[in-house]
Parts: sequence; structure tokens; C-alpha cells
Amino acid sequence: MQLNTIKPAAGAKHAKRRVGRGIGSGLGKTAGRGHKGQKSRSGGFHKVGFEGGQMPLQRRLPKRGFKSPLARFSAQVTLADLNRLQEDEIDMLTLKARGLVHDLARTVKVIASGQIGRAVKLQGILATKGARAAIESAGGSVADAAAA
Repeated sequence: MQLNTIKPAAGAKHAKRRVGRGIGSGLGKTAGRGHKGQKSRSGGFHKVGFEGGQMPLQRRLPKRGFKSPLARFSAQVTLADLNRLQEDEIDMLTLKARGLVHDLARTVKVIASGQIGRAVKLQGILATKGARAAIESAGGSVADAAAA
């Protein structure tokens, strides 16, 4: 191989389309822009989603839903998850270490889903009314957490 023999791969280079250069080129007269209208003029353009003055689709459709930016900082744990843990005293660090709660979580709430058959002591973890009742009936306790 020599520097003067290097060529680009076949098909990698192609000639630029020269528009408006006569009828024989196939792109003369209107140069592929059609007849009249905003898009045929030089400098003629419109915003993305513009529909010629008609109310655009993204504004005709109703708004739906809401995604809280704080949702990624809160997590839920079920009673069944707590029942599977070996520890009797459970706090946020325990749940993160066991992989039940993601690392970004700042608040954790226990929800009444499943059963709990042993006494556990919750520290700094919220619990719903039903979950709190189930934990206390099993002989456990919920500390530093308001029922919600």
C-alpha cells in the first residue's frame, strides 16, 4: 500500500446533488421543491409540529398524568419482605444492604401486603395503619414513624 494509491471504499463517496441546473439534470426548474407554497421559497420554513395554523396535534390532545420528581427518593416494602429478613431490628441501612430498597431511597414505607409471623422492630421506617397493626399484633413495634 502506498499513500498515492489509497482510495475510499466503493460507494462511500457520491457527487453532491446539483439542483436548478437545467431540464436535462432532472432537477431543473423547481429543483425538486414542487410548485409554490412556503416550502418552495428560499428561507421558507416552519416549526416542528406546525400544521399551517391548525391547532397542532400535541395541543389538541388532553394532558394526562403526573410523574413526581420525588418518587425516586421513596420506596415501599411489604410485610412479606420483612418476614423473609433474618434481622429482628430493621432500619433503612438493613433494607438497602439486603437489596429490598434502592440506594437513592430517603423514605421507606411498609405496606400491608402479605403476612408477618414474627416480632420485628422498625427504626426510622414509616408504616401504613394496616401494616403497623399487623406488626404490633405479631409482637413487634414501629419506632420514629407516623402512621400514614
